[in-house]
Amino acid sequence: MPSQFLTVALAAAKNAEEIITAYYTGDAMKVELKTDETPVTLADTEAEKAIRKTIKQAFPEHGFLGEEYGIEEGTSPYLWIIDPIDATKNYIRKIPIFGTQIALMKGEELILGVSNAPLLNELLYAEAGGGAFLNGEPIQVSNVTHPTDAMVCHGGLKWFTEKDVLPGMCNLINDVARSRGFGDFYMYHLVASARADVVIEAAISIWDIAAVTVIVREAGGKVTDMQGKAITKDTVAMVATNGVLHSAVLNYFKPA
Repeated sequence: MPSQFLTVALAAAKNAEEIITAYYTGDAMKVELKTDETPVTLADTEAEKAIRKTIKQAFPEHGFLGEEYGIEEGTSPYLWIIDPIDATKNYIRKIPIFGTQIALMKGEELILGVSNAPLLNELLYAEAGGGAFLNGEPIQVSNVTHPTDAMVCHGGLKWFTEKDVLPGMCNLINDVARSRGFGDFYMYHLVASARADVVIEAAISIWDIAAVTVIVREAGGKVTDMQGKAITKDTVAMVATNGVLHSAVLNYFKPA
């Protein structure tokens, strides 16, 4: 049985989906630039409002951290972390790989994740200790044991250059069986469901990866930063694997 937390999170994701898909299929999509020069649409802001409203009705004492509306302090140890549309640039250009991310953190521990990709028909969710699910069916990571047999997904390569880790990334790509730059949340869907084996991103924010962190872990995988440290609200780079490959992948990014 899902907890009340998960029941509410799934309802919030579905409420956001109605808004997001309506704007996506509409005649016009108004796009503005935020202060960091990244795009935002009415769908982003309206969907985050709907998510917060849905959760607040059930848990008025909880806090929120969202990409569009920032931090809202609560009076309990629970913090909801929200990205209403992960991959907004895909959304704007009518590429159907975009999704809503909702996570719950208690203290410093991520305990719940929901990742909903409506146009891909993929709803993934997980709670700490309860396993991971895709459209209601349990999922597990792959059993690939060696990088030469692995499929690696990665974020934008320019960020690897900026973080001075592109040589390690190139060496890894040269060694693995296959690599693709799917980007954003979707590559974590692939790892959690054994369709890929490794994800590496050199530039992320916590709302990008909080939900999928729980999902990959509960599917049997491992998630850390590039130094092998635990994910926190301040994490800015990430490695997610099927667990078996994790140490081998991290070795590519060790300082010379």
